[in-house]
Amino acid sequence: MNPAALLQHPLPTRTTKCTTGCPILDSFLHGGIPCNSITEIVAESGCGKTQISLQLLLSAQLPTSLGGLSASSLYLHSEFPFPFRRLHQLALSNPTLQNPLDNILIHPLHSADHLLDLLSRLDPLLVHPPPQTRLPIKLIVIDSIAALFRSEFDNNPSDLKRRSGLFFKISSKLKAQAMRFGLAAVVTNQVTDSVDSSDGLRIGNSWFLYSSGRRVCAALGLSWANCVNTRLFLSRDEENVKDDDGDIVNTRTRTRRFISVVFAPHLPHSSCEFFIAKEGVLGFDSCNDFHLENREL
Repeated sequence: MNPAALLQHPLPTRTTKCTTGCPILDSFLHGGIPCNSITEIVAESGCGKTQISLQLLLSAQLPTSLGGLSASSLYLHSEFPFPFRRLHQLALSNPTLQNPLDNILIHPLHSADHLLDLLSRLDPLLVHPPPQTRLPIKLIVIDSIAALFRSEFDNNPSDLKRRSGLFFKISSKLKAQAMRFGLAAVVTNQVTDSVDSSDGLRIGNSWFLYSSGRRVCAALGLSWANCVNTRLFLSRDEENVKDDDGDIVNTRTRTRRFISVVFAPHLPHSSCEFFIAKEGVLGFDSCNDFHLENREL
């Protein structure tokens, strides 16, 4: 958008956001997941990126007075099988929602070209949602983008050029739809091990990302990093905890999970601890919530 267009169509002073379903995480994210842009959630397997994605499908249906979008959602998944049982469990933990699964559209993805083709044909569905949903679509989740490129492209100049071209086409289409229809677009991504380098390139607020004791980086490289507006990183670490029960000292392993801001136009670099319980993903207040650690799934 050029300067003249900005003067004619100024950017909104306040961006609509979708609650995560947890007040602590909403406070950390300054209100939740923003609309009109792409938010990427990066993590290794088992950290909680799909858990957060499923939770957003439900929280988007909440009325705007409760931080939701009063909307249905479209979930495009490339990871199989789809976790129907977990989604149903989360739905049962949201008694304020009536028949919430009716407002979630699910579609599998098989390749990057398949995703681009689907996005190109999506506008009519966003204008006129299918009759089985009672609400307009305001949330699109792609889980995950990395799986679509994992084995389809080789490491040669021709494939790398085609891959970068698909990055730009997919993100441009998704951003345009997010802006036109006021959507919250969420994309999950995987990580790869980071190779030591003295002249490594810094992306966002952190030189290095760590999870499970490993130094990692987001998959798909710098070309894809330039395609998203916000990048959130989920990490986990195992620590030994001693329980002193009288004369007996027991040692157990506890998983600690953190969500961190790598880059975002509206958020400072910060982190928040969270845990995954039966009822969903919840922020962890270290001052008051030590007793909640036993609820981790």
